[in-house]
Amino acid sequence: MTRFDEWVANYHRAPKRQDRFETLSGIELAPVYTSQGAIGTVAGKELQAALPEDEELPGSYPYTRGIYASGYRTKLWTMRMFAGFSSAAETNERFRELLAAGGTGLSVAFDLPTLMGRDSDDPKSLGEVGKCGVAIDTYDDMETLFTDIRLGDITTSMTINSPAAFILASFVAVAEASGVPRGALGGTLQNDILKEYQAQKEYYFPPRPSMRLVRDTMTFAAAEMPKWHPLSVSGYHIREAGATAAEELAFTIANGFAYVETGLAAGLEVDNFAPQLSFFFNAHIDFFEEIAKYRAARRIWARWMRDHYHAKDPRSWLLRFHTQTAGVSLTAQQPELNIVRTAIEALAGTLGGTQSLHTNSMDEVLSLPTQKAARIALRTQQIVAHETGVTNVVDPLGGSYFVEELTREMERRAEEIFAEIADLGNGSMLEGALTGVDTFYHVNRIADSAYELEKKISAGERIVVGVNNFVLENEEPIDTLVIGPEVEKLQVQRLQDVRQRRDSDEVARVLAELQAEARDPEVNLMESLIRASRVRVSVGEVMEALAEVFGYYEEPGI
Repeated sequence: MTRFDEWVANYHRAPKRQDRFETLSGIELAPVYTSQGAIGTVAGKELQAALPEDEELPGSYPYTRGIYASGYRTKLWTMRMFAGFSSAAETNERFRELLAAGGTGLSVAFDLPTLMGRDSDDPKSLGEVGKCGVAIDTYDDMETLFTDIRLGDITTSMTINSPAAFILASFVAVAEASGVPRGALGGTLQNDILKEYQAQKEYYFPPRPSMRLVRDTMTFAAAEMPKWHPLSVSGYHIREAGATAAEELAFTIANGFAYVETGLAAGLEVDNFAPQLSFFFNAHIDFFEEIAKYRAARRIWARWMRDHYHAKDPRSWLLRFHTQTAGVSLTAQQPELNIVRTAIEALAGTLGGTQSLHTNSMDEVLSLPTQKAARIALRTQQIVAHETGVTNVVDPLGGSYFVEELTREMERRAEEIFAEIADLGNGSMLEGALTGVDTFYHVNRIADSAYELEKKISAGERIVVGVNNFVLENEEPIDTLVIGPEVEKLQVQRLQDVRQRRDSDEVARVLAELQAEARDPEVNLMESLIRASRVRVSVGEVMEALAEVFGYYEEPGI
């Protein structure tokens, strides 16, 4: 079978969204364009081309041009809007509004106490409950969050890291109580603890016991949840902290390699868990650089998984990724301009071949988004998908001299960083990542890059419209969403009510069992965490109990 025949077979494997793909002028478009012209079916004719040996096709190793032969002709990306604010009940209402407006997946934003593994009545949570996301303390909150949402019919993403294992356990417990078996659940748990030490700083335990929890979710999902991605390796927060595009690419993929080595060390066959790994990238404002970053990421991952980690299943070579437009590119000045920034960044994500996308709202630099701003952000994706024509052709920028060279340069820079990390770990990317945390390798590089960019903006070498050029003297403020103190008061009362109703003896017994299992590094804690959720143990109580075994982490001063 020739490469063309293989591509044709893959292209026709799934039905297409429509019969004809054409421009506004009625020009019918081929699925793919190559150096030798169009290939595929156009106007009823099958166009072929004798391609150079080194020219790639979409859906073929090393997947620079995309992981699927038919691209968005078969299925558009999942429009996964990130939402969460105030109480579980209010967020549930927003979820149902987004789904009714055409959203095709949910992405949960948790408030800061939940992200940090603290209960709403913890003194350190004061003033933060429900502010930057939804407060989830117990099973009851998780149940309310997904009321009247059919969990078996949608995919759900949860941006959570330190308490990720317990949040997943609560999600599984709620789904099973509603009649949806764990094996039917589809979605993603971020669960990328390495980048917390490197960039975002939402950690609880020291790095190595934290990695044990990541291992437990990976092995649990491999055995029990075939449709679930237990780990989304996140470059987004690395980029938001100030990394360059090349550093975001390299640190993210290197962390992915570290998690692969974690799975292998746990005794898993690489092909039994690698297909469930996914990635999460930033879509920043430098349009072509972002597209090149995604193309390079696919190529690097495929090559390393096949040649370095010896994965045999081609599904293990596929880098599947979610994209979110850059929060750090948004400006408080003239915030309506953020709609334009977000549209450009969304276009970069789709031209780069993302599998799902969240578009930031124009007001997120000022507050949680209003309903109107969130709707505009979703409509931005729908315009890109249905009006621009970019979904009609697979990898429409493939073959561009500029894009191809930029892709190669992104790959080259990433490989240089991989070599440095491998050197830190004496050949192990896992040990290199952990040593990098201990020695502040990532922190220092990101800080230096953030400083260099800020100097350019301050000097006017890099123009940010509305900030250091094209400014307005007297701006009219826009309406923003305000989360009042009553939210915290009600959430604390809700948590205390749960504590009053539950069986305290059962809670104590389950927590003691959890600690006993945690002392044995070979035991997978997921089933114990599911039991804890069912008896209404809170997030903070689980984290405190585990900390008595694992210890706490405080970053030493640099």
